[in-house]
Amino acid sequence: MADEPLILGIETSCDETGVGIVRGHTLLADALASSVEEHARFGGVVPEVASRAHLEAIVPTMDRALTEAGVTLADIDAIAVTSGPGLAGALLVGVAAAKGYALAAEKPVYGVNHLAAHVAVDTLEHGPLAEPAIALLVSGGHSSLLLVDDLARGVTPLGATIDDAAGEAFDKVARLLGLPFPGGPPIDREARAGDADSIAFPRGLTAAKDLAAHRYDFSFSGLKTAVARWVEARQRAGEPVPVADVAASFQEAVCDVLTNKALAACRAQGIETLVIGGGVAANSRLRAMAEQRAEKYGIQVRVPRPKLCTDNGAMVAALGSHLVAAGVAPSRLDLPADSALPLTTVSV
Repeated sequence: MADEPLILGIETSCDETGVGIVRGHTLLADALASSVEEHARFGGVVPEVASRAHLEAIVPTMDRALTEAGVTLADIDAIAVTSGPGLAGALLVGVAAAKGYALAAEKPVYGVNHLAAHVAVDTLEHGPLAEPAIALLVSGGHSSLLLVDDLARGVTPLGATIDDAAGEAFDKVARLLGLPFPGGPPIDREARAGDADSIAFPRGLTAAKDLAAHRYDFSFSGLKTAVARWVEARQRAGEPVPVADVAASFQEAVCDVLTNKALAACRAQGIETLVIGGGVAANSRLRAMAEQRAEKYGIQVRVPRPKLCTDNGAMVAALGSHLVAAGVAPSRLDLPADSALPLTTVSV
């Protein structure tokens, strides 16, 4: 609707410089600049490299987004920016840029939570979010289960990773198998030609004693170690490593745990909507398994298209739009970049 506010979102929490523009639940522009190739030779994201890449990319990415949407900065009603969590230096670039643009255009600014934005972005794909809902957020830095009663006001953490996040495990296993960084897409591709039942890799925190203390928490460090030991044993024996089978079996173990715990949370809370977000939500097996298992319980699974699962400005704009519509007050211009912003804080 033309009378809905026009919101611009800026995302610089890690290695993606994103600027998105939305009107209500309609995406008008999603400009992105990635520094992932600069980090690939290190096998992971280097914070200083990421920060410098954001500095170089923020202005041209902003210009591309405005051009794509066919609007000017003066047309924008509010600016939303990721205030945290994320890499401190990377966050500072986005927050400083948002403040500068907001001052220049005399617009309000909203500092928002990166993880809550991963929930909000689904509204651009499937419309308003049914609340309450359960959100499963899985990425390189986070594996979390959230109860979303009112996204504009706050979320309740139910569980989180106690060691490696799911995406981090994908990256480390990909390196073991000689696959490129980031590890999620190449493992997904290799797994399609493999046998997911060929290797019995462990499912972390699923034993009865673990469930008692960590019902909705995740652990993928032991799984990563199990894969490393299996691969090393093959190599010591002079036998070839069946990359596709290892990838498929590893991926199956991760997706099995993620979907089981997410659906258990839905059933325990009596909630019929599960939202999956974050970079790992682009994984084809996770999406298929979640939908297949959820159907048995009458639970609706909402997953945005893969491009919206990874970090982007559209998700920040979507959350900003939600906050404006809910009447949430904008942030002060001295809003911080908080690398450890808690999940319970949706807007700063």
